[in-house]
This record gives sequence, structure tokens and C-alpha cells, in this order.
Amino acid sequence: MSSSSSTAAPAALLNINVTTTFNSFVTERRFAQDLTIKQLKHLLEGLTGANPASMELTLFRKEGALVGHLNKKDEVSLTCAGVENGMTIEVSDASIKVGEFEDTSKVKKFELSEEEYANRAESLRAFKQRNKMGQFGDGDSTEEKKKEARERFESIQLGTRCLVTVPGQPPKKGTLMYKGPTSFKPGFWIGVKYDEPLGKHDGSVEGKRYFECGQKYGAFVKPESVAFGDYPQDNLMDEM
Repeated sequence: MSSSSSTAAPAALLNINVTTTFNSFVTERRFAQDLTIKQLKHLLEGLTGANPASMELTLFRKEGALVGHLNKKDEVSLTCAGVENGMTIEVSDASIKVGEFEDTSKVKKFELSEEEYANRAESLRAFKQRNKMGQFGDGDSTEEKKKEARERFESIQLGTRCLVTVPGQPPKKGTLMYKGPTSFKPGFWIGVKYDEPLGKHDGSVEGKRYFECGQKYGAFVKPESVAFGDYPQDNLMDEM
């Protein structure tokens, strides 16, 4: 013996454009085709702010042609009222002044004095200050560090031993061979002859020679990457 049960299929949905006569509100919504005009009005109250008791609905075709008014069809379904997919329903309410919901001059604004805003711990300004972003960045201090590094090199003699530390690379020992401006890049540069062939050239860049060294022993680095001191050259023979 077999038994079967059936459930009613959900009503098809209609895509309807909703507009009003009292503001610039426009939206597209999906409504069940068996929804009554009365039920629709209550849904439109939440969308438009119009009162269902004084709400009037006008139906238009896709191309804008008037179909008719839906005001005396509260108990009629959307399908029976002639509402089709893609049509527009215009909402009007005589109790609402045109532009009433768009007039922001009547809205009380939240305002803070400059001092109050500066004291707020969770403001955008406070966030930028904590993270040194934008105008609160450490650009000035960075430039100051670069200036100090250049001034420090003025008293360093060529041939001084040094240690080059570049982010993402192992420290490299070498000898100061050049200090000053270059033609290949703006700014103040330090020419170093490494103890091992870990460089990029032989002291010559783009056809111009700045110092002498073996191929792949020379490199140019920024002043802030160089430290001077007693850095003896590693004796590779001691490791054999």
C-alpha cells in the first residue's frame, strides 16, 4: 500500500519597481503574485513611510504607460489586479509633504569641538597617530636620520672598515671606497668593496667608474645601512 502527500507550490514572485510621489525613492522588490493589495500596502509602509490608511497606489507598465489605480482593490491579489513582472507601482500619500523624508535641515547633527575630537581615543585621527600614518608619519624623523648619516660620513676616511646591513640580506664586511653623489641615482651613496664577491659590479656603474675592485666585489648602499668599526677581514684559511 502506498501513500502520497502533496504540498502547495510557493507562489511565483513578481519583480516590481516601487517609486513615490513625495521623494526620490526608487527600488526594485519581489512580491508573491498572490499577495493582496492590502497586504502589499503594509509592506510598502516599511519601504516608503507612507500610511496604509491614506496610501494610494498607481500601476504603470515597463515603458511608463499608465495601467490604472489600485486604491479600491484591497482584497484583490496582485495578479488579479493586473500587476505583471517588471511593472512599476507608484506610492502616494496626501499626509506626507513632498521631500519631507529628504530634508536633512531638520535633522539634529552630532557635532564635536576640535578639543573634544582630539581627546577621543577611537577616532580616525587617534588611529593615524598611533600608527604614524599620513600627517602623523615619521617622515621628518626619517629625513633627519638620513641627514645625520651623511654628516657622519664626512669625517670617515676612505679605506675604513665597515659592516653593511641591508634588510633581507646577511651582514657583509667590506671597505669604504666611495662616498657622495652618483649619476645613476639621486642622493648620497656609499661605495663599498666587499671582502667576498657578494656585490653587483667592479666599482663602475653605467660606464662611470667610482672606485676600483674585483668584479662582483663592489656595491653602493645608503648611508643608514653602513656601520664603521674594527671589522677584521675573515681569514678563510683558518676555516679549512
